Amino acid sequence: MILELADIRIAPGQQASFDEAIQRGLTTVIQNAKGFQGFKVNKGIENPERYILQIFWETLEDHTVGFRESPAFAQWRAIVGPFFASPPVVEHFSLLTKSA
Repeated sequence: MILELADIRIAPGQQASFDEAIQRGLTTVIQNAKGFQGFKVNKGIENPERYILQIFWETLEDHTVGFRESPAFAQWRAIVGPFFASPPVVEHFSLLTKSA
């Protein structure tokens, strides 16, 4: 399994609208993608315009090729993109270890 971690910064004062948009985008677009395994969204406490999105993919290519090169990526970006204060920083990780 691959973890996609996206560090998202949105414009101030848009939290309530973005909260709805990201949930809608995840449940109507991303969760239907090939290789999708699940997601988590964390919202900043000290910095409420910062979100950490974690999406779990079966393979790296499911995200970088299958999703990003599909029409679904444009749908996703149309939903969440208008809120971005700057482009999200996206990185991928493989699991080293975890707790029980």
